[in-house]
Amino acid sequence: MKPLLVLLVSFLLGCIVLKSMGKYLDLRYAGRLAMAFMLFFTALGHFLYSEGMAAMLPESWPAKHSIVWGSGILEIVFAIGLLLPSYHRLAGMVILVFFVLILPINIRTALLHISYETGQPNGPGPNYLWFRIPLQMFFLLWVYLSAVKQ
Repeated sequence: MKPLLVLLVSFLLGCIVLKSMGKYLDLRYAGRLAMAFMLFFTALGHFLYSEGMAAMLPESWPAKHSIVWGSGILEIVFAIGLLLPSYHRLAGMVILVFFVLILPINIRTALLHISYETGQPNGPGPNYLWFRIPLQMFFLLWVYLSAVKQ
């Protein structure tokens, strides 16, 4: 829920700032800017809640903390890529793949009731998937329309 709020508020503020600067309101640019803010926000969670996020990964995976930190760094790189005119399309395509790849981890986390903040089995549970899966599809559509589509 927090990433969605960051995305929508960032988009709204981006539109207001662009319009107040007398610039053409480029909704695709505002969308990329908002997604970049969201990715910076979610990357922060990888560093603040690395213990809990490591618990989201299957037990058999080695170097869980490195994976969590690495994916946080990737999200920062993706966010920067969205803001660079020469790279925003490539960044968008990579983000689409990334969002598809992380969905099974989010599903696993919900099914096991894992809290991404604490790593404890007191997370929202499977009912959260009724929100999370459509949210993930919304993020995919957002990235496609703002960064990938010509």
